[in-house]
Amino acid sequence: MVGLPESHTGWTFVTNHARVLAAIADNPSVRIRDIAAHCRLTERAVQRIISDLEQDGYLSHTRDGRSNTYRIEPDKVLRHPAEAGLSVAALLSLLVRDETDRLQPRAQRSSFADSNTTR
Repeated sequence: MVGLPESHTGWTFVTNHARVLAAIADNPSVRIRDIAAHCRLTERAVQRIISDLEQDGYLSHTRDGRSNTYRIEPDKVLRHPAEAGLSVAALLSLLVRDETDRLQPRAQRSSFADSNTTR
């Protein structure tokens, strides 16, 4: 994982379940401890979220010695009626940064406004 995000108080746009899923999408062999640190959650909270995601078929894991490798079901649709038809893959495409973006200095990345301007 690349650096820890700054701490934050108040409401946010993304749920903890989405944050955990994005962390797993970024690294399918990530440790619960690392997810917890990255998402600013307790390890127990991450375990509960992973259990929720597995129970509803969004995620599965295989055990390899003392570590897990997770598999996300990209075609599974999101649960809320407002997102009817939106797949996990579509959500993750918004949340998980491409490795090339991660390696570029912030100033070199194109801004959202630049990439969405139509003329």
